Amino acid sequence: MCYMADRRVGVRELRQNLSQYLRRVERGERLEVTEHGRPVAVLAPLGEPETPLARLVAAGRVIPPTRDILDLLPARGRISTRTSEALQEERAERL
Repeated sequence: MCYMADRRVGVRELRQNLSQYLRRVERGERLEVTEHGRPVAVLAPLGEPETPLARLVAAGRVIPPTRDILDLLPARGRISTRTSEALQEERAERL
């Protein structure tokens, strides 16, 4: 995979001025991080989240779920693998 970096920065320089470099990355700049002159990482801006939920999470407007909704709701009635039995049971409860 090829990364085009706008600038190279050494680990020591990055560590000493991290806030400055993070602001540059936030503005869209890509940084290639080197250690002893050898590239070891690329700092790049995050892309836009792809789903509406991911956008809301990224904006801090929602907290992502940690469990499935079905884990939170108790099962009602007798569990049956046949739909017709479940419907009959549900209808009987309403009468």
